[in-house]
Amino acid sequence: MPVVDTEMTGHSESVTNDSGLSAKVSSAVPTMRPITTAARHAPAKINLALHVTGRRADGYHLLESLVVFTQFGDRISVASADEDRFSVHGPFAAHVPLDKSNLVLRVRDSLRAAFPGQTKTPVAIELEKNLPAASGIGGGSSDAAQTLLALADFWQIDDRNALTAIGLELGADLPMCLLARPLVARGIGERLEPIERFPSLPMVLVNPGMALPTSHVFRALASPDNSPLPLPPSRLDFAALCNWLCSSRNDLEAPAIAIAPAIADALRALAGCGAAVARMSGSGATSFGLFDTKAAADEAASAIAKAHPGWWVVATESMVQEECNARL
Repeated sequence: MPVVDTEMTGHSESVTNDSGLSAKVSSAVPTMRPITTAARHAPAKINLALHVTGRRADGYHLLESLVVFTQFGDRISVASADEDRFSVHGPFAAHVPLDKSNLVLRVRDSLRAAFPGQTKTPVAIELEKNLPAASGIGGGSSDAAQTLLALADFWQIDDRNALTAIGLELGADLPMCLLARPLVARGIGERLEPIERFPSLPMVLVNPGMALPTSHVFRALASPDNSPLPLPPSRLDFAALCNWLCSSRNDLEAPAIAIAPAIADALRALAGCGAAVARMSGSGATSFGLFDTKAAADEAASAIAKAHPGWWVVATESMVQEECNARL
């Protein structure tokens, strides 16, 4: 990967979040100012089904997953600045790392390394953090993917293949989060099959107030060799999808519940409010329940939040293809 232009002069970059924490990171001063701003919706990524089908020699697990993205999520904004800045606000801002372990900053730096001639202008990145961290709904990956797209708009970089390659280098979930549309993901997440005419699914997301590291869940998985995802139904309506989902599964749900039994409580709460399907997403600890109408989802979310005030509960809908494309 190319190095950053060495003619750039040194400067400090400030990063802050709502908790009052701050840090200074040495960076480089570009010589010209951007003339635009850019903003992107960073949706939650919901694994409606997730089958673990093997494990590669390098330790990566092989997955087959049906994925949708939600109208509720985080928000990324970028704008011109005198120096690079990164600020975070929102209900989960305190859980966002401020150093360069944050995927948002790593995306920025990787894009600069790949396109040194086009990325010399300093940029202020603002993250509105509405999704809980380490919760199985791809918040960090979605933030990074949408930062990559926002910066590409900001710096006028039109090379989707390069953006996808940068994303995959930083995380297996990033390529699917770059698409942010209904799809089937295979391999380690790099083989993507978009699904046309997928309906919007009203749903409730529930997290029983905990983070669950993905590595812990995979270590607790009994076997990485499980049956593949069945073919999605040819008729894509709510009833057909729910019937199909009943023939699929999330192979990480059982090991996650063994680590965090409160996930089972969340699933019971969703089922008790009438969810047609209740399942954990990703590696947890967030679960989703599917409802046939948005009104039913809103009513269920209200009931669960009232019964469990310490839980994170949100009613939302999955984005259809047209909504996803409109956000590009």
